[in-house]
Amino acid sequence: MENSNIILVTGAANSGKSEWGEYLVNNSQKPVIYIATAQKIENDEEWMLKIKKHQERRAKNWQTLEIPLDLPLAIDKISEDNSILIDSLGTWVANFLEEDEFNWQMQVEKLIFSLENTSNYIILVAEETGWGVIPAYPQGRLFRNRLGKLIRLVGSIAKTVYLIVGGYAVDVSKIGVKLDRYIIIDK
Repeated sequence: MENSNIILVTGAANSGKSEWGEYLVNNSQKPVIYIATAQKIENDEEWMLKIKKHQERRAKNWQTLEIPLDLPLAIDKISEDNSILIDSLGTWVANFLEEDEFNWQMQVEKLIFSLENTSNYIILVAEETGWGVIPAYPQGRLFRNRLGKLIRLVGSIAKTVYLIVGGYAVDVSKIGVKLDRYIIIDK
């Protein structure tokens, strides 16, 4: 079921997807709730610097929630008439890599249900990871596969999907053909 309030912004690393999501949510004319899915890793300076850059870009009047795991519940609890920016699906997926496939699928189903049934304007930022080298390790391949399938599912219910590439935000939902969401699930 397509939800006209859902926008997916996807692209490669450092492509500007977060900035585009911030631009879109800032122009929504509604109160903004920023959901950060990343977990802080204090001994990873590069990661902490990236988090700090994201924090510094946020408007002062935005409410920030740090939700590394229960994203569906957070979406369900936010009152109507808000704009929500979720950054990012990739870090949310990474937080579940230790989960078995059954529990992971339960998380995905809960997220899709929440997105299909919200009346809030939601922008989701997601990383495209499958366009490069095949990861050498099983956990890297698991991450790539889970994220790719999740992006495709979210894209199937989103009204608008942007691909950020070469300094441009391309509305692929206007120029592309939507694939049937049910042909993507591996049994």
